[in-house]
Amino acid sequence: MAEAATRRRSRGGGGAARRAERTSISVETARYIERNIPNFEILNEEALEIIEANAETVLEEIGVNFVNNPGALALWKEAGASVDGERVRIPKGLARELCKTAPSQFTQHARNPEKNVEIGGRNLVLAPVYGPPFVRDVDGGRRYGTMEDFRKFVKLGHMSKWLHHSGGTVCEPTDVPVNKRHLDMLMAHMTLTDKPFMGSVTEASRAQDSVEMCEILFGKEFVHDNAVMTSLININSPLTFDDVMMGSLEVYAKAGQACIISPFIVGGAMAPVSVVGTLTQVLAEVLAGVAYSQLVRKGAPVIFGAFVTSIDMNSGAPTFGTPEASQVTYGAGQLARRLGLPFRSAGSFCGSKLPDAQAAYETANSLNMGLQSGVNFMLHSCGWLEGGLVASFEKFVMDADQLGALHKMAQGVAYDENAQAMDALREVGPGGHYLDCAHTHANYKEAFWRSELLDYKPFETWSEEGARDTMALAQARVKKLLDGYQQPQMDPAIYEALTAYVANKKASTKDSFS
Repeated sequence: MAEAATRRRSRGGGGAARRAERTSISVETARYIERNIPNFEILNEEALEIIEANAETVLEEIGVNFVNNPGALALWKEAGASVDGERVRIPKGLARELCKTAPSQFTQHARNPEKNVEIGGRNLVLAPVYGPPFVRDVDGGRRYGTMEDFRKFVKLGHMSKWLHHSGGTVCEPTDVPVNKRHLDMLMAHMTLTDKPFMGSVTEASRAQDSVEMCEILFGKEFVHDNAVMTSLININSPLTFDDVMMGSLEVYAKAGQACIISPFIVGGAMAPVSVVGTLTQVLAEVLAGVAYSQLVRKGAPVIFGAFVTSIDMNSGAPTFGTPEASQVTYGAGQLARRLGLPFRSAGSFCGSKLPDAQAAYETANSLNMGLQSGVNFMLHSCGWLEGGLVASFEKFVMDADQLGALHKMAQGVAYDENAQAMDALREVGPGGHYLDCAHTHANYKEAFWRSELLDYKPFETWSEEGARDTMALAQARVKKLLDGYQQPQMDPAIYEALTAYVANKKASTKDSFS
């Protein structure tokens, strides 16, 4: 008893230091997830073969449109497809054969090599929300995003341990001209964080600007030989490849930069209401898009994308975290693995207007579905609100915190000698407790995942500290992270060259907000 009491006092004396350690600002970034758990496979072999056969039939008999893009039509015709106006019909087997030159896994390089990510295989890379025109926080409510908001999100992403990637258009900075805002967004990703990032896709010339800025940051030869951007190419579902997205894809593929070929599906509006019908369309669109990237440049890295949700048949609004969206995502993961391509899907999806219980339920469903479906690149993993119309500061840190649980779950269950804990079972025996045993002392720091945001205190302590709900805790964490932010170092010559490039580009054209 005396020994146990002494041990407890000794540990108690270091309690303040441990509490300080838990609450201090850290810029540690966890390594991308490497799954040690099985993927959930919802479709049997017969169903998969039916979907694959039907997708080939869609490509051959119905075809896909490549609009306003004579160059693409010429490439397809040369490859053996039938071209009628802007409609491309692809013979069975041709698209799948072309897809074989795309790598099954690739490295995206960050300017800090320690933060490089491996996309494909058993890996999962987490990136933040992408594209919302609005932002929300407790103080300012819902409003149009600004460049200052964008910079704050990039800083939060840099400070978030469980995020591996800085993303792209974390919010739309509407106070900067449309034709110039990509320059400021890229500058923020390149200078405010040293994590990997995405390029601009809103016009081919902006994709080219992205490549040229990366050549300044990484060196021209390095960019030529390595993927330093992973950018989002949405298909205009159903079965339409517009010239804006394809123009950006062409720039990136030629430069050897990675693209996510992603159908944008709201089931019942942009695809059939059935799971198998939707998967058939998704596969047909991805096959055509990936195959086209390989016509542009064999071996260009690409990701099989699937942004899929359902629709509320009463209002027409998209719904998130639903069983049907999960079923499609599980199935798409199986199809991607059969093609030998990295898979992008899932995120912190929700339709709620606030970071409330609805948001939490739907987001938890969506994140766990992403982990179990074998996703390799998860865009929108934190910050998503209101069906993607809003990037929320509070929800960003709520979601980013919960991504730690995905890391823990993906580790699987250890069964080595330490995990068997036989020494602990022998030491404690019947009627004892494990708080003071040697095994607990040796393992307590890493034994359980612990939220850095949620409240686990006794009621009395929680009440004395202001009875804060999760929104208030998240608001405080946003402030703490931003107050503790430190900009990663950069070679001054590179910074000056990037600054001059942006200034020259902006000066060379008039502002446009359309």
